[in-house]
Amino acid sequence: MTDFAAIPDAPRSDNPALLHALAADLAALDYTVDGVARLLGAEASEALSRDQWVPASLVLRGSHEPLATVAKLWLLAEDVTGEALARALPGVGLDALAALGLVEPAETAAAGGPALLRAAVDLRPYGWPGDTPDGATPDGAGTPGRADTNLWVASDLGAHQRPGVLRHDHVLGIGQASLTLAQATIRRPVARALDLGTGCGIQLFHLLQHAATVVATDISARALAFTRFNLMLNAPALGLAPKDFDPATKDARVSLRLGSLLDPVAGECFDLVVSNPPFVITPRHRGEQSADQFTYRDGGLAGDAIVENLVRGLPAVLAPGGTAQMLGNWEVGQDDAGGPLGWDARPRQWVPDGVQAWFIQREQLSPGSYAETWLQDASQGRDREAYALAYGDYLRDFASRNVAGIGFGYILLRKPEPAAQAGMPASNFSTDTRCEEILYPIEQPAGPHLAATLDREAWIDARADIWDERLDVAGDVTEERHQKPGAEHPGVILLRQGAGLRRTTLLSTELAGFVSASDGGLTVRQLIGALAALLERDDADFADVLYGRVCNLLRDGFLLPAE
Repeated sequence: MTDFAAIPDAPRSDNPALLHALAADLAALDYTVDGVARLLGAEASEALSRDQWVPASLVLRGSHEPLATVAKLWLLAEDVTGEALARALPGVGLDALAALGLVEPAETAAAGGPALLRAAVDLRPYGWPGDTPDGATPDGAGTPGRADTNLWVASDLGAHQRPGVLRHDHVLGIGQASLTLAQATIRRPVARALDLGTGCGIQLFHLLQHAATVVATDISARALAFTRFNLMLNAPALGLAPKDFDPATKDARVSLRLGSLLDPVAGECFDLVVSNPPFVITPRHRGEQSADQFTYRDGGLAGDAIVENLVRGLPAVLAPGGTAQMLGNWEVGQDDAGGPLGWDARPRQWVPDGVQAWFIQREQLSPGSYAETWLQDASQGRDREAYALAYGDYLRDFASRNVAGIGFGYILLRKPEPAAQAGMPASNFSTDTRCEEILYPIEQPAGPHLAATLDREAWIDARADIWDERLDVAGDVTEERHQKPGAEHPGVILLRQGAGLRRTTLLSTELAGFVSASDGGLTVRQLIGALAALLERDDADFADVLYGRVCNLLRDGFLLPAE
């Protein structure tokens, strides 16, 4: 089995001593998230997190201190002198840096001037505050804020660092999608976890904080080489010894496997699967083969088929009670009049029977906006004619499937647990498919809030009903009433969450009355009975409809079980 320690055109990880020396040099420099933030200042740091390098370059212009030299080299991809770099990293040395595949001679140097070196990869600090599984919050290099876990992540240089279209087997670094998934993942201790499509290993780093063993897969050998390098470089911080990801070691903590989608783990089961798959919907351009597309983002299948295949297939590798979390795109169709259909129409069709699914749409783009986003992503707009042809290919591809828009968001799948004993339900949670659209900013990390919603659902489903339960209003919830001047009663009553997913819901008069009286003193049955008497509604429909709406408020966290 390949150990990915020496793959062409990727950093080498076959010399632990050199990596240990490099890590020691970087730590001594304070080449960390916080150290870089202090060096650059808030404004330049925030710009760098958006891949805007000019402010940082202006701040570091003329600076020759060791930390500035390393930041110029690996964050800004600026040439540096060998003398300055040797002074910054004295323990590892220039020859070792070249042998590891981290630096290379610059293409040009001033006549009579010192020899210059340039970055062969992007190598940047990464970290998150706190060590608790439920509170792990990722933070990228250059983002102000205290980081308690400090790592370094190698990846390919981005288009903003090195001119030209990206190579097709480009290994993406710390991108916004990676951070989004890391923040959305539920962090609870598990025995076995799978990082499907690991890239440079971002999700893997987080999984190692709360999973006993982790399998990481990718279709790209270069990506797995970057992942292995990053594991070796950060082994002490991640609590790993070399044997923990040696393929010859039985029961190693980390297993790196080459292959497409679920092929490398066929027949295995996991308690948690996370995936930031190549979900971008990309048409085949004229004469293009799947090998010509970008492996980090393009799945090589038509439309949103790669996301559909994963939603359909992931439950097969989930252990009973297991959870899968991923990001994805889905196509939104249009009706005969050219208007968009419901965004959730396609995702609902993908969910296998007996599996709980939760889709949260965070964004929806038109076909044209989608094309612009991803053509710009790989710097494909530099050639005007090629850009126009590619843009046209996108529009024709979407038109061929009658696509009106493209959605993006979170996908969460859960597999039921078997009955604990004869006569018990097959699961303590619903297997309904839930789809909701949340287009506004939510509190991060989102993982704890997603977990809390699932816990409330399980609390409800574990009971025959909640008629005799006492409820209270969550502490972050506020109520708004709107009415026309002079009106006797409000025309609109809204309930808002100030934290978590920050939902807003519209209340009927009777539901508003229920919420106002929910202070833990009376049961659901007592409150609904009192409202029925007050409003002179003794019909069963009134009680049943209000009860269902109360359950929804409880599930979404507006109401909580009283302590």
